[in-house]
This record gives sequence, structure tokens and C-alpha cells, in this order.
Amino acid sequence: MPETTSLKDQQYKFAAYLRDPDNQPAPANIEDRRLAIYRDLFINNVRTLLAGTFPILAEIYGNERWDMLTRDFYRDHKCNSPLFPDLPKEFLKYLANERQTAKHTDIEPDPPFLYELAHYEWVEAGLLLAKDSVFNGHLNPGGNVLDEIPVLSGVAWLLNYKFPVHQIGKEHQPQEPAEQPLHFIVYRNTEDQILFIKLNIVSARLFELLTENNSLTGHAALEMIAHELQHPQPDKVIASGTNILMQWAERNIIIGTTS
Repeated sequence: MPETTSLKDQQYKFAAYLRDPDNQPAPANIEDRRLAIYRDLFINNVRTLLAGTFPILAEIYGNERWDMLTRDFYRDHKCNSPLFPDLPKEFLKYLANERQTAKHTDIEPDPPFLYELAHYEWVEAGLLLAKDSVFNGHLNPGGNVLDEIPVLSGVAWLLNYKFPVHQIGKEHQPQEPAEQPLHFIVYRNTEDQILFIKLNIVSARLFELLTENNSLTGHAALEMIAHELQHPQPDKVIASGTNILMQWAERNIIIGTTS
């Protein structure tokens, strides 16, 4: 009896060929015209979906280089999710963990801001799909953000970048990091809009402290920042920080307080 191949083995071989048709053998007894339909269908879907999530990056790379980048990802990265909405996040994993040591089709080097710009572009889609965390405890929606413990929204994220990602485009591609790190809050409001706020060093540290320590009152967090800065007039830091806390509460970045 001739040796047969299981359906599972055939599927794996077919998938390997579709991911890397230049180096993997084509399935036997299937004409190339039919194989080409599958080759184009799969890679075009991946390319189009990623370009929709990362439009600035795709524009910077141009059609030919973008095609090479997406093919490298498609060939080399093992996705942990079969869902199309998760594909951009898998692309980010590839850029963060595999791209530097992976085989490149493109002979030109990647720009140094590649991952940070991709992450900045992905955040909007990622936050739209993110589940809002439920606060397990007594929440006072109109509580005093200074005297009580502010509770941050689960769909408000702190972003930190070395490159000025909000300014990068085809005509502006910095090769060196900015003089100071850049900080943003990106959040989803009650109308499901995704909004960005650029932060200064005080507001970024404030958000960080409230995230890391869920027992700090707003006043205690601001006192810590004033001490860290060794500010000669800590009351000014606290006054400025109080305005920030109240603005966050108005925008539902702070969803309430707890004691």
C-alpha cells in the first residue's frame, strides 16, 4: 500500500508553502495557477489589514518595502491568535522581539523609530478592543481627588517614547531620539472616542504613581512628586497637580475615588 499523508500534515505543508513559497516545496499535484490564488489572497489580506492599522509606517516604507516587511512578518512570526483583529498586536510582537535578529528581505535598514511608531499607531485599535476593567470596591464617582484615592480608568494608558512619534511622517523621520522622553495618556471616553493627551514630567509621574500604588491619595502622590523634584515651592507642584487631577476626573480618566 502506498504511504499516505494525514490531512493535518498536508495542511501544515500547505501553510508552510504559503508563508514562504520561495523556500518551501509546493503541494504536489496542484497547478501553480491555483496556488497563486491562495498565495496572493493570504498575503494581500495581511498586507491590507496591517496597512490599515499602521498607515504612517506603510507610507514611510512605500509599497515595495512595506510588502517586504509584511512578508517577513508573515513568513517568520508564529501568531498566538487566529483572530484577524489580533494580527496588528502580533505584528508588534514581531517588531519588538524578532525583527532585529530575523532574516530581512529588504536590504535597507529599518528606521530606528520603527517599533515606537508602530506602537503609537496600534494604540488606537488596541484601546478600541480593550475591555474596561471593573473596580472591585466602593467607588465614589464624585469623590475628592486630593483627599481620597483616585481610581484610574482601565481604558486609560500611559505611553512613553524616546522618539517624537506624534510628529513622524514621510517628510519627518528623525534618526536620533528626542532630547527628553515623551509621555502621553491615551484613553477611551464614554462615547468610545480615542483621545490623546501629551504630558509633562509631573503629570506623567502622577499617572505612574497612581497606577503603581492604589493606596495613595491624590495629595500624597503630589507630595511625593514635589519631594522627588526637590522643588523649592512644593505648594506650587501640588496646586498644579490638583488641576491635572480635576481635568482627568472631568474626562473620566479618573472614574472616581475610594477611601
